[in-house]
Amino acid sequence: MIYASLTDAPAYRGIHPRLDRVLELLTPEFLASVGTTRREIDGEDLFVTRFDVSTSDDPERLFEYHRRYLDVFVTVRGRERVDIASPEAVALQVQQGDYWGGSARAEQSVVLCPGRFLVLFPGDAHRPGSAAERPEEISRIVFKILI
Repeated sequence: MIYASLTDAPAYRGIHPRLDRVLELLTPEFLASVGTTRREIDGEDLFVTRFDVSTSDDPERLFEYHRRYLDVFVTVRGRERVDIASPEAVALQVQQGDYWGGSARAEQSVVLCPGRFLVLFPGDAHRPGSAAERPEEISRIVFKILI
């Protein structure tokens, strides 16, 4: 997991070529151009979508993780808490494609707000969309990178 400021994105280059491409795209101009329809950058290997959602205090929402895809989250409007757990801590309830979901107890949390990004590697169980302080409407951009 990487949790950092957008201005520090270049420091994380060299981990994977497609992640390098995403780090280059973390500009205000590109982020403003992302819509709610999936936008392919490199086919199934790299794509991006904006999600406009309401955060909540619902502790029953599932954690999720992936085995083939790395996620990069950028919240461009509002604040959301993303809870993190190890995949071993997830009591698996749903598996569909590269989505593995289940209940778990958060081992740590980060608060995403404009100007920050979060990289979740395969196996990093996460529960996005939690209220940071109170429920609110947010816009989150998610890059999916095949690893």
